[in-house]
Parts: sequence; C-alpha cells; structure tokens
Amino acid sequence: MNGKTRYEKLFRGRDPKEFEFEEILYEKKDWIAKITLNRPNRYNAYTGTELAEVCDALHDILVDDKIAVGIITGAGDKAFCTGGDAVTYSTIYPERPHEFYMWWEYYERMLYLIRTCGKPIIARINGVVAGGGNEINLACDISIAAEHARFIQPGTRTGSVSAGGATQWLPLVIGDKRTRWMVMVGDEIDAKTALQWGLVNEVVPYEKLDEAVDTVCQKLIDKFPDCLRYTKVQCNFWTDLAWTTFQHARDWLSVHYATAEPIEGFKAFLEKRKVDYRGMRKKDIDGKSRSYIFGPPMKSCAKCGTKYLPEEFKFCGVCGAEML
Repeated sequence: MNGKTRYEKLFRGRDPKEFEFEEILYEKKDWIAKITLNRPNRYNAYTGTELAEVCDALHDILVDDKIAVGIITGAGDKAFCTGGDAVTYSTIYPERPHEFYMWWEYYERMLYLIRTCGKPIIARINGVVAGGGNEINLACDISIAAEHARFIQPGTRTGSVSAGGATQWLPLVIGDKRTRWMVMVGDEIDAKTALQWGLVNEVVPYEKLDEAVDTVCQKLIDKFPDCLRYTKVQCNFWTDLAWTTFQHARDWLSVHYATAEPIEGFKAFLEKRKVDYRGMRKKDIDGKSRSYIFGPPMKSCAKCGTKYLPEEFKFCGVCGAEML
C-alpha cells in the first residue's frame, strides 16, 4: 500500500460500503451521516465490536468534508440504546475483569469522538434510553426524542455505577437533585419529563421523528463549518472538566465487575427474577462478606492442600473433603 492510498484511507471520507460493518448501519447522503446501532433484538445494547465500529464511523465523519452533521440512532422503534450488553457483563467481565478495562477504551473513545469530531451530532431517540445509551445521548449536541421514549440509569439496580458520563454530565444538564434521582433511585422518566428537565431538545410523535431530525440537520448545514466547530468546543468546556474522572471509573469498575453485586444484578436481569438486594445487606449484619458469592477465598483444604477456597464452602471444591 503506497503512502497516498494510506493517507486517503485515514484522512479522507470513505464509501460506507468499504467498512463492512457487522453491528451498525452507516450511511452518508446530502451532507448528513447516519450511524444506526443495529441490534434491535437486544434493544440495541452494544458489544465491543459495535463500539469499535461506531468509533470508525465517527472518525469517518470527522475527516469527510462532504459531511456537515451526524446522527446516532437505534434500529427499530423500541430502543435507542440500552447500554452495554448484559450477557457480556454477566459472563466475561466477572471471569476476566481486566477485559472490561480494555473494552472501556472503545467506549471512552466513542464518547470522545462524538464530542470532538468537530461537527454537530444529533441523537435521534427512537425508544428506550438506558445506562450507556443515555450517556451517548448526553455526549451528543442535540437530542430529539419520540413521544414513547423513556430514560433510565439502572446502575444501582444491576450492580453497576453510572460513571461513564451520567454522574459527570447529568448534574450539568438537568441539575444535581434530578441527577441523584436518576442515578440513585433509578426510576424511569418519560419523554415529556426529559424535555422539561432539559435532557432532550424536542419531543415529537414517532412518525414525525425523521422530519424533526432532518429539519435541524438542514439548519446546521447552513452554518459556517469553522464557526460551528469552535462553538462546539466552547460548549464542551464544563463537560471537559468532568471528563478527568472517566479513568477513575474505568479502573474501579474493572475491579468491581469481579464481585458479587454485578454478578447477582445482571444474572437476575437475564433470568427475569427479583434481585436479592436485602440478602446482600444481611451478609454485612451476619458478619459475612458481600463482595463474594460464597465468601472470601480464605479457606484451605486439610486433605489435599488446596488454598483460597471460599469461606462458605462446606466441602473442598477439588477433592470433595469436608471442610472444617
């Protein structure tokens, strides 16, 4: 590959077909680029693959002079995005929490590119917005929602923390008390309330959503590109200050996902059962550790010598001998 071709691929817009994306749809036409999270059967929850693909598309928006504005949306009419895929959270990260640390690279890069691509990005909100999906919404410049949309930060009910944008940016967008209601109590808010709180710019009937988004796109296209880019930079000032805590969240969550809270929370979600919140609290009262499913790995087997067995094990997990 010669230098010119490599340069063109990195710093010039490409035909969307060249990317061969697996989990997103990407289209460009008439100054507008549209990224669609394409996992409607999973309520457009994202995987690591999808995050990487969104990053590639956002970089393409950044370098393509034929694009003036970008749109992010979800496939179908049920969900905009519901954050990270629960199957991954409940299986891979408890076993290999360091992989969450690596996964975060693309998550953080996606939000960074939304905010720094130099072009306005519109969230076309076509349904439920949950967890990381709302953090995408917060990163976007303008948000237009269908009337049936609803918003939720479910971290404290699933064993996570809304530290990937929500706890940093929601206080600046909707205020401190409303933020605490969303990230602590975790109740859903409807589109009307989201509009009143300033979480979105406009709410329209679903059948009018594309029209409303296009109207804003046309207004943004008819603005000077350099002025628009620097206006975006200036608008990001306060949220940039909060960005420094992202690395803290990345590190803490990478360790936390190997503990009992997220395992119980995400398993309960997938199994469609109630979470045993009070059972976790009772362990503290009983002098047990709630950081581990079967207690901390402190026991040793007198028969086979295996170490680091959970305290609540009555029998050795290796040789089956009774534990004293």
